[in-house]
Amino acid sequence: MSKANKPANAWQGGWYAKAHRVESPNHGPRPEGAEIDLVVVHSISLPPGQYGTGDIERLFTNKLDWDADPYFNTIRGIEVSSHFVIGRSGTITQFVNCDRRAWHAGRSHWRARDNCNDDSIGIELEGLEGESFAEAQYTALTMLCKALAQRYSIRYIAGHEHIAPARKGDPGAGFEWQKMRNNLCDLGWWFPLQP
Repeated sequence: MSKANKPANAWQGGWYAKAHRVESPNHGPRPEGAEIDLVVVHSISLPPGQYGTGDIERLFTNKLDWDADPYFNTIRGIEVSSHFVIGRSGTITQFVNCDRRAWHAGRSHWRARDNCNDDSIGIELEGLEGESFAEAQYTALTMLCKALAQRYSIRYIAGHEHIAPARKGDPGAGFEWQKMRNNLCDLGWWFPLQP
């Protein structure tokens, strides 16, 4: 097979080749022996309900101007990151190498394990908790999950609301879990039970 006909490698180490790369300092090593088997879906918008501001990137790279919006005082000084953010248009930005532990889940419990940051991939959808998401985001999320399944032993997908139900409610009622079940049915992943 000629080089031109070979499929492009989707991964460069723990970096997804189709994502725009912006490195966050907010990550650390995974515990020894951690099996990366969970995708956690989140939602975020900064300020809440505003899209395309660039403030998510600034937050994840510790460059947010805390005085730029009154809401930012409620999160002043936090250092967080997810592995990926999917914008409203379906653009994918990667902030943390997937082989590393991003700081997205906080206190959490899923699959009879605590500290979901240790063995999960965090994906933020630009959106407001409980509101609907764009079709382009579902398309990008599906593509990204299928790429993750090629590199990691993913068996589970859940929302932040499932792994930290007393603290978090995202992505919320507007996220179409059934659509993702249909999109990812060939992977055999376990999904959270839906009412």
